[in-house]
Amino acid sequence: MRISQLNRSYLAKLSLILFSLACTIKISAAKLVKPNVVFIMADDLGYAELGSYGQKKIKTPNLDRLAKQGMRFMRNYSGNAVCAPSRCVLMTGKHPGHAFVRNNGEIKPEGQRPIPKDEITIAELLRNQGYSTGAFGKWGLGFPGSVGDPIHQGFDRFYGYNCQRHAHSYYPNYLWSNLKRVALDNEPPVPGHASLPKGADPSDPHSYDIFKGKDYAPDRINEQALKFISDNKDKPFFLYYPTVIPHVALHVPDEELKPYLDQEWNDPPFVRANGYGYTPHFTPRAAYAAMISRMDRYIGRILNLIDELGLAQNTIIVFTSDNGTTHLKAEVDYNFFESVKPLRGLKGSLYEGGIRVPLIVRWPGRVPAGTTSEYVTGLEDWIPTLLDLIGEKKSIPAGLDGLSIANILYGRNQKPREFLYREFSGYGGQQAVWSGRWKAIRKDILRKKNKQPLKIHLYDLNTDISESNDIAAKNPKVVVQLRKLMDREHTPSEFYPIKPLD
Repeated sequence: MRISQLNRSYLAKLSLILFSLACTIKISAAKLVKPNVVFIMADDLGYAELGSYGQKKIKTPNLDRLAKQGMRFMRNYSGNAVCAPSRCVLMTGKHPGHAFVRNNGEIKPEGQRPIPKDEITIAELLRNQGYSTGAFGKWGLGFPGSVGDPIHQGFDRFYGYNCQRHAHSYYPNYLWSNLKRVALDNEPPVPGHASLPKGADPSDPHSYDIFKGKDYAPDRINEQALKFISDNKDKPFFLYYPTVIPHVALHVPDEELKPYLDQEWNDPPFVRANGYGYTPHFTPRAAYAAMISRMDRYIGRILNLIDELGLAQNTIIVFTSDNGTTHLKAEVDYNFFESVKPLRGLKGSLYEGGIRVPLIVRWPGRVPAGTTSEYVTGLEDWIPTLLDLIGEKKSIPAGLDGLSIANILYGRNQKPREFLYREFSGYGGQQAVWSGRWKAIRKDILRKKNKQPLKIHLYDLNTDISESNDIAAKNPKVVVQLRKLMDREHTPSEFYPIKPLD
């Protein structure tokens, strides 16, 4: 009897030890599983065009939910003031004074100037860490088949538009799947730039039916992004989702448009006068709002699938935009939507409205939910940040301009960055540098009419977020300090010269 009791006691203790050991092994294994990364980038989305950033007219319930579940950044900056150079900053971790691509530019017949083969991209770095990598949306950093093609820059899977101009139409007759064209059911395709036919009545809504296609490209792109998640649910994946929305043209399915047609918005048609702009739309305000809501719905599908697959706790979600709201007011009424309020400037400008954009980050259990940060950050920060977050800080390449904001995301203290630098050879030539409360900006550097191309304007963003009061004359020492940073951080570029600086 005693021996039996001893055996039972021994077996019970042994079972407990084995159970504890199994739990320890399971926890240790779980720690070794790297988190998935979903990086979503909107196209021309303004600072205040989401509900969580103060938007009142456009409905974005999924992104608003994401903000409640994660951290919102109030001083986040895109890589540049237009598409391609901004994306280059993200992909390579270099600010525009060092990055290869510094402005938009097309290589005929389709695509943009390729980033060089020896550039190390965020996709290559994550793939080296065992990640499956996929890009779905708009690329813009190398024409099809070039060394800059996403398939040659670290992505296992690509589906979408290679070329930015091709992406001006939401009803094209093809997209790219890796290195192959795939047909869409849009024959003929709806052009991104067109006018109403001669004699068409601009007050008749049916005059605009010619700009409606059958096969909405963002639907196909979203489907492929969801498939990528499902196909890679059992291993770490990096999903880069550079959606083309809400970049004009104003193309959106009627079912998305309907909820906004009931609004009393006094919505005058956009008819594209003098051949300038994108395709006409009978209700441009409703169309723009509907496009952003459509984007929000696509993002909701991604979030829901991640939840359904049980991946939420181990998935880092990042949402941002490549630059601010377009300056094409007849198509996108940024005053009506208060798209960048209270900021100054729009797309193409290094004033705040052209480059300060939303940033939302969610990682349940790691990033504190429902929080905000005033830390200054930019797209160049994501290579070091993601490698830090996945436990591979040692793999951060030398020579990057970005810094890790992992401590900020974990809710810890981090010393302020010394400076953030931007330059842009387009729209007259511009430079800007942020340091603490100060922002210095040069504009019209390349315009002959400007007699003082290197004049620096200075603003105190702590008291003047709208950049309305130039205080350079009152702070000459600050101007000298920031000019030195501008001079130091600019390197000449063969393809994107700024001669007065070079």
